[in-house]
Amino acid sequence: MRVFIAGLGTETNMFVPFPTGRRGYEEFGVFRGDATRHPPRSFSGPLHVWRRRAEERGHQVIEGLLTFAAPSGTTVRSVYEGYRDEILAGVRAALPLDMVLLNMHGAMVAEGYDDCEGDLLARVRAIVGPKTVIGGELDLHCHISQQIIESADVLVTYKEYPHTDPMERAEEVFTLCADAAEGKVKPVMARYDCRMIGHYRPPVEPIKSFVDRIRALEGKDGILSVSFGHGFSFADVEDVGTRMLVVADGDKAKAAALAEKLGRELFAMRDIAVSKFLTPAEALDRVASHNKGPVIIADRADNAGSGAPGDSTFVLRALLDRGVGPALFGIVWDPLCFQIAEEAGVGATLDLRIGGKCGKTSGDPVDLRVTVKNIVRGAHQTYGPVKSPLGDMVWLSAGDVDVVVNTLRTQLFHPDAFEALGIDPTSYRIVVVKSAQHFYNGFAPIAAEVLYVATPGAANPDYVNLPYTKRKTPFWPKVADPFA
Repeated sequence: MRVFIAGLGTETNMFVPFPTGRRGYEEFGVFRGDATRHPPRSFSGPLHVWRRRAEERGHQVIEGLLTFAAPSGTTVRSVYEGYRDEILAGVRAALPLDMVLLNMHGAMVAEGYDDCEGDLLARVRAIVGPKTVIGGELDLHCHISQQIIESADVLVTYKEYPHTDPMERAEEVFTLCADAAEGKVKPVMARYDCRMIGHYRPPVEPIKSFVDRIRALEGKDGILSVSFGHGFSFADVEDVGTRMLVVADGDKAKAAALAEKLGRELFAMRDIAVSKFLTPAEALDRVASHNKGPVIIADRADNAGSGAPGDSTFVLRALLDRGVGPALFGIVWDPLCFQIAEEAGVGATLDLRIGGKCGKTSGDPVDLRVTVKNIVRGAHQTYGPVKSPLGDMVWLSAGDVDVVVNTLRTQLFHPDAFEALGIDPTSYRIVVVKSAQHFYNGFAPIAAEVLYVATPGAANPDYVNLPYTKRKTPFWPKVADPFA
């Protein structure tokens, strides 16, 4: 068999004031047919799986474009169309094909395209025809549109958040698509709109048991795969929100019935299923009530993994005003601040203006007198089975609050990001992490408590008041019963 593999994606926050352009993709890397010749990264890992599995079976692999941009604003139209058309040209040149496997995010929006994945898949289908099997892997923070279901044969989302299972899901996609190409199964898909918008945490109850239940249904009674699409809340598109996706063997009615059943189960436990958020003041009150440490405070609204800039100062200002340290705060994306500190050098004491540079959702800059404690260039942090770049970093000490600043916009995944500078996070009473949930597996083992805060940042989980204009159906929590 002839198997074409490629990937294109980003997660688009349509409420931030800056676009995603070519530089955003180039920072990750633009691989033209050779991604699997490089060490696996967070987004290229599935292609490594697909190549290995295909070659083990003696299939011919044709590898196309792979690129990914860190979550950010709407992708520039010409950038999306350029990368899309490169993939499509690769598909045409590789014909005839038995399988096309695409790694995508599922929440990519470009100028003129609310559903980039649906657009890409539909165009691939038009080229390869109805007999070629098309499979896709998606982040669970995706928009499960009707177009992607109509254009693909198999779609599978991650089940875990933090995303520890992209390689497992890639294995699943390959197995189902190969079985379909060999005539062993006939995958059909159905989705169900749960009419919810929320933030869910699979490592803790009740979502943990819900995901376990989903896993237990797969491979039985004609059910091939079940995906729980959390959705990506910070996009003004028709398909924003939580959806269930079921792949069944030849029985679309069965897929639809199970998707609805699971969606109704999730909706019934909505009040305890979604994450709860504190204000910075409430979180610091909790810290002040005991001397255990460290307490991890997740600055969810400035999570670069949700497209936020990573330079907001709301929680930092609250820390400084309250004086409940010692506290560690990071990672702040502020290349200019890093440059000034680098020029001063390790050991220097100087006045620095930190953060607050990308607009009103970043808050006001904070002026501090700091000492440069350490500088690291070309740092990395652990992200599941791979290492993720951080750019250059500097450790700034301002009395009872230490701040880590870096040059590459990214969220915090793991304590080793701090440890690269010689910082021991366990020595602090408070550690503030700019992340929504990916920090959890690394930081929970060292935490006395994990708290989640919301601020007016660019990824503020105030779903009731987000300015949606394109969703046609009501949703909870804006409406108490959106099914009424």
